Amino acid sequence: MIRAGVIRNTASHRNRGGGRGPLPDHVLAILPESPEELAVGLRDFAQRGVNLVVIDGGDGTIREVLTRLPEAFSDQIPRLAIVPSGKTNALALDIGTPLGTSLEALMAAALAGRPTKTRTCLEVVRAGQLRPESRGFLLGLGAFVRATELAQKHHGLGLFDNAAIAVTLAGAAVQTFTGFGGWRSGENAAFSFAGETPRAWFLVLASTLKRLPLGLKPFGEPRIGLKVLTVTAPPRRLIRAVPKILAGGDEIWLPAAGYERHDVDAFTAVFEGDFVLDGEIFRGGQLTIREGPRLEFVTP
Repeated sequence: MIRAGVIRNTASHRNRGGGRGPLPDHVLAILPESPEELAVGLRDFAQRGVNLVVIDGGDGTIREVLTRLPEAFSDQIPRLAIVPSGKTNALALDIGTPLGTSLEALMAAALAGRPTKTRTCLEVVRAGQLRPESRGFLLGLGAFVRATELAQKHHGLGLFDNAAIAVTLAGAAVQTFTGFGGWRSGENAAFSFAGETPRAWFLVLASTLKRLPLGLKPFGEPRIGLKVLTVTAPPRRLIRAVPKILAGGDEIWLPAAGYERHDVDAFTAVFEGDFVLDGEIFRGGQLTIREGPRLEFVTP
């Protein structure tokens, strides 16, 4: 028997102005307006036997739900499903849930017993803490933080999903190639996979997603697991390297030029600047980034 609970973010881009019809009587729903309300709602779901959690929102909503889900459900994390309604919906794209997917389609897939898509999230654990501070799928620092700030401006211009990504990449390229705004100087940080010696990094990306929007392959050929891309600062041979990296190329000269990929289960990071996790900017520090629990997603 399927007992579904829907978490609807009414502030998500595609949920503004309403438009959603009433839910079936047997489907529970919460519309949390704060992290505390979300935590209370998830505990209620767990107590009432919910075994399918449907997240109606974008990547940021998914991040907030995943961060609090284990506290409510302990080790018995239910199956998940995504109604992609945010400004960015990278996870939905990765697992094959297209824009416009309805709750009815997801419920039908669950009732039909269709195979689920499996992914792991990544967890960010701050020094001195036992529980992860947050869980998500795409983490970055250096130029990625600046690019995210650009993307947020583009959202204000009405650009979303692939359009916002394309414009952001173009803007980031211009800023980097011209040297405006200090983009090339990078972020000073120490990583366990790089000898734990502080150095300047132009860009660091980490993700457990298998596929990224626009067919980009910064981590190489699509695969599961925690993957990292690092680019030292200032970036070298950038005009030649960027197309190769984004297309998943593994030319022999890339590591020598400061472009490296890593497959890891976990790594430590120490830096004073900011980092981005699924579209939200957080303060850095002494962190452990590790592969999180296995999650099962119902797709249409």
